[in-house]
Amino acid sequence: MLDSKQLDDLARRLASAMPKGLQMLQDDVNRNLRASLEAGLARLDLVTREELDIQAAVLARSREKLAVLERRVTELERALTTQRAADD
Repeated sequence: MLDSKQLDDLARRLASAMPKGLQMLQDDVNRNLRASLEAGLARLDLVTREELDIQAAVLARSREKLAVLERRVTELERALTTQRAADD
């Protein structure tokens, strides 16, 4: 989620892009834009960069474990095939 400083900056940039007549009401526009942005963003299912990074690390570890398990299964299948061939 955007932090307070980023929301203020976004609201300020949006307010400055408004027509000159509305810019006279800039403080009021800033407050209303900020409130609207907060409400709109609150409805979205967003995660922080930190949460995303944590999940990426979990996924990377899971992929590594899966690769190890795949290699192990391949080794076991090869050993089983070799053992069956020796038994015949």
